[in-house]
Amino acid sequence: MKTNIGVIFGGRSTEHEISIISACQAMAAIPEDFYTVTPIYISKEGKWFTGEMLKDVESYRNIPALLKNCVEIYMCPEYNDFNLYFKKKSLFGKATAAKLDIVIPVLHGANGEDGTIQGLLDLIGIPFAGCDVLASANGMDKITMKQILAANNIPVVDYVWFTDFQWNNDRQKILDHVEKTLSYPVIVKPSNLGSSIGINRAADREKLIEAINDATKYSSRIIVEKMIDNLKEINCSVLGDEYEYQTSVCEEPIKSGEFLSYTDKYLGGSQGTEGMRASEKRIPAMISDELSDRIRFLAGETFRVLSCHGVSRVDVIIDKTDDKVYVNEINTIPGSLSYYLWEESGIPFSELMERLIRLALKRQRERAKKTVTYDQNILALSGGTKGGKFGGKFGGSKVKK
Repeated sequence: MKTNIGVIFGGRSTEHEISIISACQAMAAIPEDFYTVTPIYISKEGKWFTGEMLKDVESYRNIPALLKNCVEIYMCPEYNDFNLYFKKKSLFGKATAAKLDIVIPVLHGANGEDGTIQGLLDLIGIPFAGCDVLASANGMDKITMKQILAANNIPVVDYVWFTDFQWNNDRQKILDHVEKTLSYPVIVKPSNLGSSIGINRAADREKLIEAINDATKYSSRIIVEKMIDNLKEINCSVLGDEYEYQTSVCEEPIKSGEFLSYTDKYLGGSQGTEGMRASEKRIPAMISDELSDRIRFLAGETFRVLSCHGVSRVDVIIDKTDDKVYVNEINTIPGSLSYYLWEESGIPFSELMERLIRLALKRQRERAKKTVTYDQNILALSGGTKGGKFGGKFGGSKVKK
């Protein structure tokens, strides 16, 4: 019997369409000889669907028509229940649409790459590929990520962060702090979005205010970074887990402006159906072997200290004035799963997908060895609880006045 792989994609995210492209690429690459693929599409409204037409990226040109040929489903957050259920109940109660063995989340951005879907899968106990809740959340939030990297001596550019509440209540203080700490130009980003959405450069106070106002449309936490003018952006993918991993060749994405935009990443040279593969880039990047080794080392260290799993892409910045390298961000579910980098590194897309499946099963075996509950009911022990406080051996001490 074939192993059934559920691929979850779409989602309530500004990167919804990119997720569709990445997932369709991934589903097509899973070897049919050994695996059955069940697509699980989450609409922008948060509804879950399955159906064979969801595997074809061309079908999404008319999503309402597509979903008429699909069925609405859901997963029950009950441990060890790996079933997909039809939302429409039968006369006999819950009806099973499919039983999954492994899940591969291919969700980008909020409500998917940030640990939310990983939390659901953890509750169910089903093996899944990619980072767990903690690594996903830390990798998604640029502020938390930079704090962890800096604490582990991984270089990041100077930055300032604050919340939209602070911005709305004390703008003058924040503007003064940014200008005192960082010199112009700066770059303003929402802390928990990817694909260069909501990112703007500011060369003076007026532009800084505009950029921050734009970023607050997307996130409640804002980060302002010192912008390196004479920069080169390089990406490197990492595959494995925090104990054993390998790095890909480096790529140099080609930007049309001062930083890599959403259009550069996903619409360069294509009609928008090829994902990150279509963006203009140089593979391998035109950098020295020494610089390539440095970047691959920092990418691996970033993956390790964030306790990542599966496949990620680490984006770095090189200051061309002194060749210093700074880690910019990590994408824990990268566009197109960075398969084009692994193909250049000698790993075909089909093998990449099989490795992700094996890594998911390996983690599941390791987790099975850990203790998560105790077979002891303290509420049944003598003493019990009195007046809402534990008595007996669980805290009956009195405080002397």
